[in-house]
Amino acid sequence: MKLNKLWAIALLLIMAVSALLTACGGAAQPTEAPAAPTKAPEKPMEPTKPPTPTAGPEDPLAGIDPSGQTITYWYQHSRKREEVLQEMIQEFNETNEWGITVVGEYQGHYGQIYEKMLTAIAAGEVPDLVVAYQNQAASYAIAGAVEDLNPYVTSPTWGFTEEELQDFFPAFLNQDISAQLDGMRLGFPPNRSMEVMYYNEDWLKELGYDGPPETWEEFREMACKAVEQPFSKGPGEGMGYELSVDTSRFASMVFSRGGDLMNEDQTAYTLNTPEAQDTMKFLQELFADGCATLVAERYGDQADFGAGKLLFTIGSSSGLPYYKDAVSEGANFNWSVAALPHTTPDPVQNIYGASISVLKTTPERQLAAWLFLKWFTEPEQQAKWAKVSNYFPVRKSVAEGMKDYFAENPAYAKAFELLKYGKTEPPVAGYDVVRDLIEEAMTKIVEGADVVETLAALEEEANQVLEEAAP
Repeated sequence: MKLNKLWAIALLLIMAVSALLTACGGAAQPTEAPAAPTKAPEKPMEPTKPPTPTAGPEDPLAGIDPSGQTITYWYQHSRKREEVLQEMIQEFNETNEWGITVVGEYQGHYGQIYEKMLTAIAAGEVPDLVVAYQNQAASYAIAGAVEDLNPYVTSPTWGFTEEELQDFFPAFLNQDISAQLDGMRLGFPPNRSMEVMYYNEDWLKELGYDGPPETWEEFREMACKAVEQPFSKGPGEGMGYELSVDTSRFASMVFSRGGDLMNEDQTAYTLNTPEAQDTMKFLQELFADGCATLVAERYGDQADFGAGKLLFTIGSSSGLPYYKDAVSEGANFNWSVAALPHTTPDPVQNIYGASISVLKTTPERQLAAWLFLKWFTEPEQQAKWAKVSNYFPVRKSVAEGMKDYFAENPAYAKAFELLKYGKTEPPVAGYDVVRDLIEEAMTKIVEGADVVETLAALEEEANQVLEEAAP
């Protein structure tokens, strides 16, 4: 079904309620009161203004002058991340050669930002930059609010050289390109996270293993053995795996079996494939055998892992510092991370993370917004941001400036080596709603529902959502 712009906005308002309950990949951590927004300096710098290039057919952006623009940036970061982000924004404001001023504003978590964006789009008063998962940005784009960043990335005047583009991890660079919207680049990545398997090294040794599982059958064997033989430093009871019902868990397990959630051109969901069925049959049997259980409360798997009660968890790499704290404050054992078990020759790792989209305003403001985003992805800024945020940098060369951090955080370093195996979830409009449907199906299946029937119904309903959300 084709939607005009007004109907698209109406659909997005309906979807907002679902979005508030959904975090698209990655475990968000508790937040604290945000710092004050960056203030525009009372007396802006007056740097030497570079000459404005002349526009030409080879670069339609060449004639745009971004000098003196003030732009707003809506983000979700809090606590230490926000503090450092504000410092970086101020650095850009004080050093950029165009006299651009960025005003950074905390706007709540991803769902709250999504809701505010729908209101802003309807009112015609959008920020210049906004953090957004790809499916959210696709919804904004269908409403006509997002600038395609392809011309900016490839601009001979304002973009990256071919050598610079080769420095980006391919999965990161390609994640924002929407097949649903004819190859439009919906945003640009400031950082990324990845699904990893956390495991208790000491407990595995007590169980007679010298390393983590590489196949799902090995995972089952170890998880069930952990129930029979609790960890010596634990509370006297053990569990192999606790499932956090989340679409990114489902996607990661399907990817690890060589499957996907959509067909290649992103025109249909594929949620009842052999890989999806194998994933849910595996989990259903693991639960039936008493080797897995559901997470009892938010971040309960982190707490149980740290206490020495849980052998395996699967979750976002952004949780690494929280796992480290949980273990230090708990049973204090040796632990690490690894690729998920897989049936493919190499691991297939679910890479995710929100990008930053440039909203349609004026050519001058759009270019100014892009120049800040481009600056943020330079290696020096990326190294600084990665160390404080614990996200992964988006460029390979950043590793050179992070050797000290790798040495201090071996689990992070180990996960970093897995980035080359990255794969991503669908960047299509309506995926927020489909995520909810997937999680409902997961819960039904682990509680005993028929796998094939449940996944068939899920696939049909998901494709109805896709049709309704399509441009």
